[in-house]
Amino acid sequence: MATLELALVLLAVVLLSAVLDQVIPRVSLPLIQIACGIVVALIAHRQISITLNPELFLVLFIAPLLFHESREADKASLWQNRRSMLSYAIGLVVAIVLVVGFAVHALIPSIPLAAAFALGAALGPTDPIAVASISKQADINERQQTTLQGESLLNDASGIVSFQFAVAAVVTGTFSAAEAIGEFLIEFFGALAVGIALGFVLVKFAEKVRDMGLENTTFHVLLEILTPFIAYLLGEAIGVSGVILVVACGITMSLVPRNLGPAASRMNIVSSSVWNVLTFALNGVVFVLLGTQLPQAFGGIWVDEGINNLDLVIFIPVITALMHGMRFIWTLASDALAFHEAGEQRSIGERVRSALVMTLAGSKGAITLAIMFSLPIYINTGTSVEGFPQRDLLIFLSSGVILTSLWLATFIVPLLAPRTVDSSATRERDNEATADILRAVIEELTARQTEENRAAIGPVIEQYTDRLERYKERKDLFDESDQELRIKVLEWEQEYVLELIEADEVPPLEGYQYVSRAARIESMVKHGKNRRLALIRWWRRMRVFARKYWNKLNKRQHGEGPRTSGRIMRDIQVRASEYVIERLEDEMAASPYQSEKISQLAGEYRRTVAMLRGPAPSITALTKSVETDLNATRLGLRIELEQIQIAYEEGRISRAGAQRMREAVYLMQIDLEDYM
Repeated sequence: MATLELALVLLAVVLLSAVLDQVIPRVSLPLIQIACGIVVALIAHRQISITLNPELFLVLFIAPLLFHESREADKASLWQNRRSMLSYAIGLVVAIVLVVGFAVHALIPSIPLAAAFALGAALGPTDPIAVASISKQADINERQQTTLQGESLLNDASGIVSFQFAVAAVVTGTFSAAEAIGEFLIEFFGALAVGIALGFVLVKFAEKVRDMGLENTTFHVLLEILTPFIAYLLGEAIGVSGVILVVACGITMSLVPRNLGPAASRMNIVSSSVWNVLTFALNGVVFVLLGTQLPQAFGGIWVDEGINNLDLVIFIPVITALMHGMRFIWTLASDALAFHEAGEQRSIGERVRSALVMTLAGSKGAITLAIMFSLPIYINTGTSVEGFPQRDLLIFLSSGVILTSLWLATFIVPLLAPRTVDSSATRERDNEATADILRAVIEELTARQTEENRAAIGPVIEQYTDRLERYKERKDLFDESDQELRIKVLEWEQEYVLELIEADEVPPLEGYQYVSRAARIESMVKHGKNRRLALIRWWRRMRVFARKYWNKLNKRQHGEGPRTSGRIMRDIQVRASEYVIERLEDEMAASPYQSEKISQLAGEYRRTVAMLRGPAPSITALTKSVETDLNATRLGLRIELEQIQIAYEEGRISRAGAQRMREAVYLMQIDLEDYM
């Protein structure tokens, strides 16, 4: 498959996985993407092969992912838990390298010790995307989450550096511990110093460009995107760790104070959106690539007569058990020290459960796979060019361990630490998230405001400000009884307009358009479709089908001029609203709903009638102002949908709360398109 076609297929599959993640919430996103990759490989009959240069793979995938992680990390939490995270990020990685390396070499002597150490180094880093997915399903406390997040940032660097030393030992055939430690210190601290300097210089360069009047958001965002690639290549050019340089540069750029203003705020908003898409795509592509390689890797190794298939089945759980066993012991010791310093008393059972959660939650993922793909295909021994020893087997083992660790994290961790559902706490969290979403929309609209669009965006900002104030005063969600009443009223509207259509009191074209609109609103409110009314509409539509097109030819009576479709729709809504008001007043006494809710809903319909009976705006006035205002309102609603999705992905709002907010926005969009 051509490179371009492969890239497009991978991106399409990542896009599909984003949808499946919403449909299958209990399965982590990495597992979904791996499964999609397997399906692609099977459809393509295993014709997918990865031939990227190892260094290109590191630059293309790891550099931007680490840069984004380092910029977004909570620096205060990192510093507060620095000892614990450093022990996991450096000490535990080294321990896993040694344990896995010696064990793999003992189990499979055909794998050189240095190559086995390379496998152990690749299995050291944890995956931040997988950790975030697990946190949504399991009750992981704040200290554990902070440690896991910080570890996933820092252990990437230590794992990759260890991996590079191990690969160098395989290629050169020599290894000196003293020399390796010396080179590690030079690479680490040299990269740290250069990364801090580069981050500071780039921030000041961007500010200088901005001070010169070049407030070009595209320039600043592209500079940020290029930064991790520049940093990594600079580190490789001067002989220090490009990975550590990228991390140091990212942390520095997030800490250096910057001049704030509307332009900077607008740039930050665009930058955040671009990075969210970029990192999601890169992580997704790596996991999909893993899935595409599994059939070929498993099949190639499975038919290899030099390795017993039963041994292959045993190797993966053994390596996984060794890796998790080392992590479990390390976690027990770390927790014991933390509890002793804090003066906390925990039972043996609580400590074991906490250590198991921390152990299994540290699953492997994109970084591990990217590291293993960077194994050189060939090595130059000086006298000949040979293939890297057991490269396919090493990738097979790492892939199996990734899958096993993801499975354990997805299905076992929620059993060890089930997330309790507190309806009152969930409601309170949704309330806070809703207010935060409205504030975020106001901030982004303000950042996008210019002299040219101020007249259009200003009123939209005021509308969102009013919504926020009203919400803060009300502090409640949609009432179920209110929901039932609104559904009933929408059914009345549809039944009434259907009767008008059948009696030839309204044109069928506009009548069915109005009924369809009311049906869409009803479907959103009740989370489903009304099959009975849908069947009635279909049957009645068939009955008036011929008459509708006959009337289209012989429709107008003498003396009556043609009316616009918009005016007809206004008349239909007036008649339907007056009918609803009459029904609400008749059923006030006998209704099971609260009187104040009926009165409130009737008041809404009365205001609608009053507005529609007012003078209709002229076409000239509409063409001068409405389109600009319409675009500004559309922008606000689109931003609100984006903020709802961000809040849901970050776990700040429940699925039900996010769905309610989306439906409210969809209703506003329907009204916007139909009546503006």
